[in-house]
Amino acid sequence: MTEAVEYDVVVLGAGPTGENMADRLRAGGLSTAVVESELVGGECSYWACMPSKALLRPVIARAEARRVPGLRQAAEGPLDTDAVLAHRDEYASHWKDGGQVSWLDSTGARFYRGRGRLHGPRKVVVDGPEGEHHVLTARHAVAVCTGSRAVLPDLPGLAGAKAWTSREATSAHAVPGRLAVVGGGVVGVEMATAWQALGSRVTLLVRGDGLLPRMEPFVGEYVADALTAAGAEVRRNTSVASVERPDTGGPVTLVLENGERIEADEVLFATGRAPRTEDVGLESVGLRPGSWLPVDDSCRVEGSEWLYGVGDVNHRALLTHQGKYQARIAAAAIVARAQGVPLLETDRWGAHTATADHAAVPQVVFTDPEAAAVGLSLAEAETAGHRVRAVDYDISSVAGASLYGDGYRGRARMIVDLDREILLGVTLVGPGVGELLHSATVAVVGEVPIERLWHAVPAYPTISEVWLRLLETYRR
Repeated sequence: MTEAVEYDVVVLGAGPTGENMADRLRAGGLSTAVVESELVGGECSYWACMPSKALLRPVIARAEARRVPGLRQAAEGPLDTDAVLAHRDEYASHWKDGGQVSWLDSTGARFYRGRGRLHGPRKVVVDGPEGEHHVLTARHAVAVCTGSRAVLPDLPGLAGAKAWTSREATSAHAVPGRLAVVGGGVVGVEMATAWQALGSRVTLLVRGDGLLPRMEPFVGEYVADALTAAGAEVRRNTSVASVERPDTGGPVTLVLENGERIEADEVLFATGRAPRTEDVGLESVGLRPGSWLPVDDSCRVEGSEWLYGVGDVNHRALLTHQGKYQARIAAAAIVARAQGVPLLETDRWGAHTATADHAAVPQVVFTDPEAAAVGLSLAEAETAGHRVRAVDYDISSVAGASLYGDGYRGRARMIVDLDREILLGVTLVGPGVGELLHSATVAVVGEVPIERLWHAVPAYPTISEVWLRLLETYRR
């Protein structure tokens, strides 16, 4: 069966970015089609944010309980692995997308399940189940929201070793006795934290000097110390040369560049991501398949009047919440252009400009301790040519932190633009700091002057009092 239909906008991909695109486009009065070949809800719902945080929440809660007098002994036992995995399965909707399909239908968008590919300007061909074939034409725009995928390095022996990527690490139904994790970024440290607590003996192999290299250097030190204290082995400046697994049901051996051999029951490679654009028909519109899509601040592909790349595919900020943010911006821009309304492109923080991608990307790493950051690090600010000062404070000196748990360890840093006396970035590491991040994000996005922040009085005794201590330290 072949169907030819015209819509105002066609969205490729029904992950969080594509879903938000559809919602905002429909709210703006544009007819919208959404195409998805896998599960509606995308990577975040089934193999990333939701299942990984469901795995980590019991881990973090137990660690924090062990720091509280009167509760410590009750939390000394092992985690109930079956209950944790069942909890994870619930949050991954048992890898079924009926609920999210119903939500998408409620927006008024038309959902097509199948493989969608560009077939020249403004046209998308969808090969659906049972021989269905749809030709969709877009009056105003096509938005590529197909996200990214984990990539494995080109190592001898790895192709047949059945290594874990982030998908297997978040959906596994058994705890490996020994788990080797290759990579010290967010996925590597979060999954090392989760599986170590669930009973694996974890070896974390990091090619560089430290963990979480995109954050301030001290963050990785706190996380590495905590992983080591929990029983994991953290090995820095270590590279894998090859992988051996003669029996796919047996152990896997990592051969390091120095010749050392490490044996594990499973190995997770958390070493990077690539755009899922290799099979969406980019060649039909003069673009290279498998490439990141270069876009402007409205997420329109450079040189195009109708093609948008939104979310991970544009490589601006590979985070679910940033993809959803970009979807709101891009949809507003598409609606404005469709209606002939001038875009607010001259307004740095206007409705059609994804400025936060450059100036205020927030991120929380759900390890123990948590790590949270928004905006620029000290190195990034200096590289960008700002005249700045880094202001640091030991969070454990705040009364709220000592009440939060015995032996609290943490650190806060704010980056002050000395010429404008506003914050360019904030970094926090310590138990519970993820919930402090949005106040930092508001301060950075709002470009709130230091003098005005002085009047934002933190409640006592909370960990938020670190804001007052940072300001006092700056004033000294």
